Amino acid sequence: MANDTQAASSCCSTSSSNPAATSTGHDNLLGGGADDLTTCPVMVGSPVSKQAAESVGLFRDFEGQRYYFCCAGCGPAFDADPAKFAANMA
Repeated sequence: MANDTQAASSCCSTSSSNPAATSTGHDNLLGGGADDLTTCPVMVGSPVSKQAAESVGLFRDFEGQRYYFCCAGCGPAFDADPAKFAANMA
């Protein structure tokens, strides 16, 4: 069984928390509605509220497109190879 410290860590194994998570550690899928939801290009399939991610700076612009991240660890990973991760969203 995982301990509480592991359960509180983000999906990217960083110490930063997911700003869109509820106090129970589950993703807040309600966000700003269906038009507000997208997925993280780094952690493919992880839901992201665009509004929540933008409010805390979890996004990057690449070739005229904005990409939103599920946690703080995904931004630097995206920066390392943005074309690779942008292709995940195509």
